[in-house]
Amino acid sequence: MQQFSLSPRELIASFWRNRELTLALTQREILGRYRGSALGILWSFVHPLFMLAVYTFVFSVVFKARWGSGSNSKAEFALVLFAGLIIFNLFEECITRSPSLILENANYVKRVVFPLEVLPWVTMGAALFHAMISLVVWLVFYVILFGVPKLTVLLVPVVILPTILLIMGLSWFFSALGVYLRDISQVTTILVTVTMFLSPIFYPISALPQHFRSLLLLNPLTLSLENFRGVLIGGQIPEVKFWIPYLAISALVAWLGFAWFQKVRRGFADVL
Repeated sequence: MQQFSLSPRELIASFWRNRELTLALTQREILGRYRGSALGILWSFVHPLFMLAVYTFVFSVVFKARWGSGSNSKAEFALVLFAGLIIFNLFEECITRSPSLILENANYVKRVVFPLEVLPWVTMGAALFHAMISLVVWLVFYVILFGVPKLTVLLVPVVILPTILLIMGLSWFFSALGVYLRDISQVTTILVTVTMFLSPIFYPISALPQHFRSLLLLNPLTLSLENFRGVLIGGQIPEVKFWIPYLAISALVAWLGFAWFQKVRRGFADVL
């Protein structure tokens, strides 16, 4: 029976070795999602704008929510909200897809030469593409409303790196578990919903009572959301004393998820 390495080195080596395959599958994933539709890939612009408009209306007009600064500007609230949704949508797109990744690609399982571990990278690549489109939309609106953005916007890749590693670890874990436990897709749906409302997306951390703020920091997306908004809107450089531990923990989660996937993948063919 074929053996699969569980080492962190193999995680990196596999990504590099299969980079061209991953890119090709990612392109197919993106184009295939919009194939046959009238607007085609323009839906990647329309969808986030539509959801932004809905969320902004509900929270800033109906519930009269305001951000921590106390500003009554709906445009400012929209940009703050949109920035948070970019990170959350990246998380949501990957996690909700992960339980069905192997099931949807069962024809690859019995091909010994096909590297199944790249499938979560394909989903991540498509999610990053949509996040990039949303970020471009955000920057265009920021320039129109407030002028040239802060130079710290160049730190976006640094800010989202730990988030990518965290999501990849969870994706490997859930995609492998989904082969053996089909109900896991229901669990991830609940997990994503709970994460959305327990993350500072629609409200600032300062809106919570002091004794609840520490609990919110246990949410793995909280630091990412705060840093992302900080470099986009506040012109703030992420604090190294928080960013480095977050990166280390995310890297550990990525390796543990990868190791779990490699350990149990030998049984995929028997189950499918």
